[in-house]
Amino acid sequence: MIEIPGAILVSGNLVHDIVVRPASEIRFGGTIWVDRIEQHMGGNGASTSYAAALLGAPVRLIGMIGDDDFGLQIRTRLASAGVDVSLLATNVEHGTASSVVIVREDGARAFLHKPGVSSVAFAPPFSITQASAAGCSHYHLANPYSLPHVRPIAGRLLREAKELGLTTSLDTAWDSRGEWMQVLEPCLAHLDLLFVNEEEARLLTGADDPESAARHFLNAGAGSVVIKLGARGAVVFGKDRLDVPAHVVDAADTTGAGDCFAGALLAGLYHGYPPRRAMQLANAAGALSVSRVGATSGLLPLAETLDWAASSSPTPCR
Repeated sequence: MIEIPGAILVSGNLVHDIVVRPASEIRFGGTIWVDRIEQHMGGNGASTSYAAALLGAPVRLIGMIGDDDFGLQIRTRLASAGVDVSLLATNVEHGTASSVVIVREDGARAFLHKPGVSSVAFAPPFSITQASAAGCSHYHLANPYSLPHVRPIAGRLLREAKELGLTTSLDTAWDSRGEWMQVLEPCLAHLDLLFVNEEEARLLTGADDPESAARHFLNAGAGSVVIKLGARGAVVFGKDRLDVPAHVVDAADTTGAGDCFAGALLAGLYHGYPPRRAMQLANAAGALSVSRVGATSGLLPLAETLDWAASSSPTPCR
């Protein structure tokens, strides 16, 4: 895996989440009573940055919010964790991206999403520049599928980061347009680390097992591939295979767990952890994330996360 000796530059979306739980159906023409309706910070860029910063890594986030209360709340929460928000743009014509997240009793989710500023964020001539990357040693692209203007330039952004001497990573997430490999393929030759979950790996490659999917990504140029397996933990494919089991928790809300996992893994690498220990930190952050409603509500600072992980027995990785 990679080393991250300096700050982490992240680009991605920021979303205001309205989380409704629990609800197993939507009944038009009727009313469903639920236990909780809450507002939280979400979005792949925001959640990844928050997790990495809370766990002690210096993080700078490039993204866009609206000129509204939701945007101000997100900016304030990120800054409270130590995220450098100096490159967080504010758009006065479009509101902050927002989602209604409907969560079942088992933690599974359905989303109603309004893109808002995500529809105009990172518009041309956006680039990764020496100025934006100053002091950084790593660039992470959080979910290019969520940002229309990033889709066609994702590969170029990663190439620019590499040309500036940064290591790179990308987390895929869901592609609502079904363009999957059309967006990802140009990125792989410029990627040191690819994050993808099991279902996304299958849709991207057509492979039914993680190892075959990872081999596809590696053959196309990715340095290492981390496949997130949910309750079964995660596995890294590169020079060697590394399986790391998950922690047993009651899932309240799985929103943002993959982003928190990615942010925590990057933080572990920043701290100089060997791959297994960095993956253990990532699995702990993912478990803490799903233990509470809201993408980042369950996260703890580094020392508390390590204490929690030490006291929580992970399940065998099958």
